[in-house]
Amino acid sequence: MAKKMLAFDLGASSGRAMLGTLENGKIKIEEIHRFSNDPVMIGGTLHWDILRLFFEIKQGISKAVALGGGFDSIGIDTWGVDFGLLDKEGRLLQNPVHYRDARTEGVPEKVYEKVSKDELFSRTGIQFMRINTLYQLYYLAHSGGLEGVDKLLFIPDLLAYFLTGEQHAEYTVASTSNLLNPHTRDWDQTLLEKLGIPSGIFPSIIEPGSTYGMLSKGICEELGCKPVPVVAVGEHDTASAVAAVPSKVKHFAYISSGTWSLLGTELDKPVVSDDAARANFTNEGGYNNKIRFIKNIMGLWLIQESRRQWQREGQTVSFNDLEREALDTEPFESFIDPDAPLFEAPGNMPERIRKFCRETGQPVPESRGAVMRCIYQSLAMKYKYAFETMKSLTGYDFEILHIVGGGIKDTFLCKMAAGACGVMVNAGPAEATVIGNIAVQLIAAGELADLKDARKAVRAAVDIQQFAPHQSDEWEMHYPKFKGIAGL
Repeated sequence: MAKKMLAFDLGASSGRAMLGTLENGKIKIEEIHRFSNDPVMIGGTLHWDILRLFFEIKQGISKAVALGGGFDSIGIDTWGVDFGLLDKEGRLLQNPVHYRDARTEGVPEKVYEKVSKDELFSRTGIQFMRINTLYQLYYLAHSGGLEGVDKLLFIPDLLAYFLTGEQHAEYTVASTSNLLNPHTRDWDQTLLEKLGIPSGIFPSIIEPGSTYGMLSKGICEELGCKPVPVVAVGEHDTASAVAAVPSKVKHFAYISSGTWSLLGTELDKPVVSDDAARANFTNEGGYNNKIRFIKNIMGLWLIQESRRQWQREGQTVSFNDLEREALDTEPFESFIDPDAPLFEAPGNMPERIRKFCRETGQPVPESRGAVMRCIYQSLAMKYKYAFETMKSLTGYDFEILHIVGGGIKDTFLCKMAAGACGVMVNAGPAEATVIGNIAVQLIAAGELADLKDARKAVRAAVDIQQFAPHQSDEWEMHYPKFKGIAGL
């Protein structure tokens, strides 16, 4: 009987549990549980509701048991940088704080007074973003927030700890912290000392594909399941998604498209050059000792938050409606920089977009369709900038751009990406993160030989949509305008 792998994939707004098997050389998946992920503002601080999320994980386990046959292992992937803090008794001290919380505003500038940006990048290879774990911990270390803390566990590590009682830091999610040396693949002790962050709070690092431990006796008794292993998959969701990119070649380009758009490639060694630092690329851990060389771009957050605002105003509108309205507007009228600080926090996104266009002397997009067109073409232009920069930094050329993740359902953006970047776009799989999670579990179980074998199984199972580049001359003509507006 084929082994069943239970994958939990938690994103910024929702999570799901899926069962995966390997059948006739194809990875098959089945969704068994889906739930929302709703951050909670308390006393001016934005928190993740971690206990609710763990409740939902237990619900997923219960549903998998109820389906009959149970499962043979569990893997969890989530977003990066955020963490929970435990005391010496292993008790959670507070709900983890959301990376979009305002507590790190102004903190990066304080950090750079102690460690220059050049040194920081050379030590960690991580892009400069105020949401990074480094800035969150610097804030806590210098405001008394680490008193009584014994261990820090990143979100997927924390959930695995709740299931097994074991405390570790999986490499791919630890690498997002801005505190890991990409060459030694361990915590940078010199950096921690310079910033006054106690090194003792960090757990040992384990590689993706390792086992945390077995489901605890208490969990098994409560949920009626077997004591199966909890596998440390590529616990950063992008690491799992990249494991499922169905490329046949070693050097490939991809966008993991969701709330964030992560454009990058897979390398054997980090790139920590001055040019990479200036371009704000990042070197994060991947499965099989790989480096995910990535440019973070704001992504579908801009569209999601715009839709939420229109819904707050009483307008019932679907994503398909918004795409159709965008198609009916004039192209290349206005641009934004998707990564401008103005667009980071929740709020009235359409009005912020209008404000950006107004202040940069452009036509102001008034209708929903015009706002959406502005977002779409700005994202595609930012993809173009990151794609061209990545080719220059790595010395590799890429004939195909793979787009994976839920964002491939937005075919308008896929078409724009092909046109702007001037290459063929291969879109799929939509469920890349879950499939990559399951693939690593299958490798750990001996069902798949290695990553190459896993990607072959993905190609066999998934229908890939192809988008040929179109109107590339027009994109090229308007590119200088976009770069000027975005300050690139």
